[in-house]
Amino acid sequence: MTDLTQTLLISAAGAAGEETLLGLDATGWVYVGVSIFFILCFAVGKVHTKIAEGLDAQIAEKSKALAEADAIRKEAEALLKKAQKQFDDSANDAKDIVKQAEGEAATLISNAEAEAKAIVATRQKMAKDKIAAAERNALADVRSKAADAAIAAATMIIAEKHDGTADKGLVDIAIGDIGKNTH
Repeated sequence: MTDLTQTLLISAAGAAGEETLLGLDATGWVYVGVSIFFILCFAVGKVHTKIAEGLDAQIAEKSKALAEADAIRKEAEALLKKAQKQFDDSANDAKDIVKQAEGEAATLISNAEAEAKAIVATRQKMAKDKIAAAERNALADVRSKAADAAIAAATMIIAEKHDGTADKGLVDIAIGDIGKNTH
């Protein structure tokens, strides 16, 4: 080995007595090797462009996913508005049905009340007619009994007050009238 090489290989060894090359120990040379590797990757392999392209692809993919999510959100909002409108329409329809049913119920109630009043009026008239008929029958019965009582009383009075001589004059008058009616 030449003196330069030997000098390069041997440097001031530390307390551990490690050998160095150009003043770098093994760890330093690992850093140098890795650094050279990365420099070659960037310079020759164009790794930075591939990384940028990969990141751009991921960004485009994320942007596409965000656009799809935004479209889905807008579609969901439209569906929500449509459903809300249908709900509101259904609520309004239900209110209209309830109003119509209340109107029909009020009509049915008023018709039922009118029919009930008519039935009550008819039954009252029938009851009054029956009462009037009963009064007429009772009055006729009373008159008939009064006439019978008057006849009985008159018969008794006549029997007491008239005797055979009073009847003779009446019989003579009646006989005299018979001859006059036949001509």
